[in-house]
Amino acid sequence: MIPIDLSGRWRAALADPERRRRFSAPELDDGDDPDWHDLDVPGHWRCAPPFADTDGPILYRRRFDVDSTTASGERIGSDSPPSGPERWWLVLDGIFYQGDVWLDGRYLGDTEGYFFAHQFEATDAIAARTEHLLAVEVACPPQTDRTHKRSLTGSFQHSSWLDPAWNPGGIWRPVRLVRSGPLRIRHARLRCIEATEQQAVLALRAVIDATSQTTATLRTTAVPSDGTGAGIDHELEHIVAAGENRVEWTITIDRPARWWPHALGDQVLHDIDVEVFHPDDGPETPPSDHVRFRTGLRTVRMDRWILSVNGERLFCKGTNLGPTRQALGAASTEEITADVAAAKDLGMDLIRVHSHIARPELYDAADEAGMLVWQDLPLQWAYQRGVRQQALRQAREAVDLLAHRPSVAVWCGHSEPLPGGLDAVGHDLGATRRDQLRRQVGQALPSWNKNLLDPSIRRALRTTDGTRPVISGSGLLPQLPMLDGTDTHLFYGWEYGDIGDLASAAARWPRLVRFVSEFGAQAVPSSADFCEPHRWPDLDWDRLGSCHGLRRDLLDCIADPADHATFEGWRAATQAHQAALLRRQIEALRLLKYRPTGGFAQFLLADGHPAISHSLLDHDRQPKAAYDAVKAACAPVVVVARTGPASRRDALALDLYLVSDRRDGIDQVSVEATLDGRSPRRWTSDVGPDTCSFVGTVEVPNTTEPEAVVLDLRADAPGAGPLTTNRYVIDPTRGTVT
Repeated sequence: MIPIDLSGRWRAALADPERRRRFSAPELDDGDDPDWHDLDVPGHWRCAPPFADTDGPILYRRRFDVDSTTASGERIGSDSPPSGPERWWLVLDGIFYQGDVWLDGRYLGDTEGYFFAHQFEATDAIAARTEHLLAVEVACPPQTDRTHKRSLTGSFQHSSWLDPAWNPGGIWRPVRLVRSGPLRIRHARLRCIEATEQQAVLALRAVIDATSQTTATLRTTAVPSDGTGAGIDHELEHIVAAGENRVEWTITIDRPARWWPHALGDQVLHDIDVEVFHPDDGPETPPSDHVRFRTGLRTVRMDRWILSVNGERLFCKGTNLGPTRQALGAASTEEITADVAAAKDLGMDLIRVHSHIARPELYDAADEAGMLVWQDLPLQWAYQRGVRQQALRQAREAVDLLAHRPSVAVWCGHSEPLPGGLDAVGHDLGATRRDQLRRQVGQALPSWNKNLLDPSIRRALRTTDGTRPVISGSGLLPQLPMLDGTDTHLFYGWEYGDIGDLASAAARWPRLVRFVSEFGAQAVPSSADFCEPHRWPDLDWDRLGSCHGLRRDLLDCIADPADHATFEGWRAATQAHQAALLRRQIEALRLLKYRPTGGFAQFLLADGHPAISHSLLDHDRQPKAAYDAVKAACAPVVVVARTGPASRRDALALDLYLVSDRRDGIDQVSVEATLDGRSPRRWTSDVGPDTCSFVGTVEVPNTTEPEAVVLDLRADAPGAGPLTTNRYVIDPTRGTVT
């Protein structure tokens, strides 16, 4: 049953009281009215010049007919309609953020929530005439009080890496007219609740809308998507009443080919088709309705912040990913999948989709690449009390949308749910270091967001899914009543302290680094025309702060513009600091592998618009210096040095370790340490699978000479040549290592 695609060129106008009263009427002629403009759907209204500076609301209109042709003029096709009374459904795949929908002047209903589809039955309207008018009023109100936000738009309307003045409003996903028989699958959900070598069990749930009481036949088929292996057929009969009916069932697959993260195995996917048949359907009649899932058979667990897939534990090396583009609907499929490929190229296993839900192409790419996904709901910082029911609804919609995805390994309900009035401090532009301290102290205070909203969301996710770990709120230190805390956001060397302070803090308070889901520092990007480098040093600092994310109060502590004669020198200094910070801190966390650290997620992979941010890739996807540093630090095997307990006043002891994420051991690895080009010291060590192994100790004499000492490390596998290399610069006057 081929849908009618209503995407394409629509007519649109800025809403005012007079237009609101008239715009849904089919007799209104908008063709010669100068206030009405062409606007592409799907898309964001700010991408069109007539609406580039408005916050809306915007009135959308689209004329179409259902007399044997699609909206684009192509024929619907020769597919046979389902038997029984034909039903029509208007499906809007994504409205950013709220909508009111009319068809032929008749009000169908409202929508709220940007990332999931909204559907309305349109059977009577389609049957009444051949020419139709679809009218939608779309609103995406700015969140003026960011400590009490009303819209669940996450990072799109409140983040430190997107332009806060930009409005994402619009019909940003396709609009379709779909037909079904008398039985319609309104909602469907698939979860993998068991996956062993012997069998996999899939739990399915469908909400079936029936025109009258009858007996529905549900037929489920499961086959590997590559066409190999035997399929599974399952059939279930269920009596349904007129209206909505909830049906749940399971299917079992014996000796399944399982899905694994790329570090552990292959990514076998299965296509699951669910068809519903009416009793009047004959053997050659298409189903009344159907849905398809592409899934992978696997289980995922988290114990003490250590993730395991199919019973195999995995140290998660990850990154945070914001929206691919600020105008997410305008991003190409190639751009979306390239970010997943970049994370895998860096040697990472996990992507945290930070405070938003992305386009389907990202999850397709993650499923196929074997990348795990930490999925945030679109909540960041503080919200007003009235959003609770909507947040719970959208949590359930997120499960329907993503629960079948094998890559989605973790749910997170809320990013940094800090108390009202303190939520934005330290992230909004212009916050001071004193503000940072206030924000950290404020975590210990009770708040509606942290103590009431987030536990409700966590219960909804656990009840609706139950197959994945759920984190109620990301970035919370241990506190009453949550003495265990959650994952942590530790910006040592950026918002506070020095680069090496993360390792020192971990030694004093191990629980602090069980899973570090944000850390890093800003750096000026390679694609920097928006900075107007020719004006150096008289840049428009205020604009760079308000529109492009620059935290000048913090960046000046790293690279003071007064110390650099050129823009290029200043940029290089910021990138060098970012690269050194990420390399050292990733190494420190890998040394604590499983004791107690379960993994990390560096902040941030890529920019969605021109920005001075924590990203490794700028808005043009040009890498910063930190990209190669992170790639080296995330290699499967690394040789690492850290200050040892045997350090004395006259000498600095550096303990050497080999950290391996490989699933096989390596015997007789040769490790070589060279100080300032002098004769090297050598050790031989066996490296076990998925371990951190001590190799030996190098002593560096402390002196009063200002010259730095360079330590070069090299590890060679027997018969295979270089396994990994590393370099440290040691300041012997202070006993510090960078």
